[in-house]
Amino acid sequence: MSDKVWSVLVLCTGNSARSILGEALLGRMGEGRIRAFSAGSKPKGVPHPGALRYLAANGYDLAAFRSKSWDEFASAASSPIDIAITVCGNAAGEACPIFTGAPVRTHWGLPDPADVEGSEEEVDAAFARTAKLLEMRISAFLALPLDTLSPTELRNALNIIGQMEGAA
Repeated sequence: MSDKVWSVLVLCTGNSARSILGEALLGRMGEGRIRAFSAGSKPKGVPHPGALRYLAANGYDLAAFRSKSWDEFASAASSPIDIAITVCGNAAGEACPIFTGAPVRTHWGLPDPADVEGSEEEVDAAFARTAKLLEMRISAFLALPLDTLSPTELRNALNIIGQMEGAA
């Protein structure tokens, strides 16, 4: 196994819910093997309150998360991205900018917990469900022999992971 740290960018339109959760979970579960980031094509400006409640309840430092544009990762001065994962159908269908590093791209579509209306408990349950689905995918991703897969093999494996339970 190499000492390579993989840079993974999780993308969604608003960068307030699914992509923020993906960044948090990838960073924690990747245990130094992954540098996780998130961004959106039309960022909301702030993470969704449900995402922040989930992160706080699970011991994350909330100051580490903000809603930002994917343009931050498309400039020549940006760190290279190895893998770009879209988690919403809108972002998957949009023309992404060219990211430094020519990342492997995949789609892990999930229902948007920010669309859930109801009590705070109902919203929080939707965020917990989305986090569980992301954890399943991230566990499968981290089990891959990343250092031995070609970009095509990696993309194919990531696409299969994207079809796991709860795929939208």
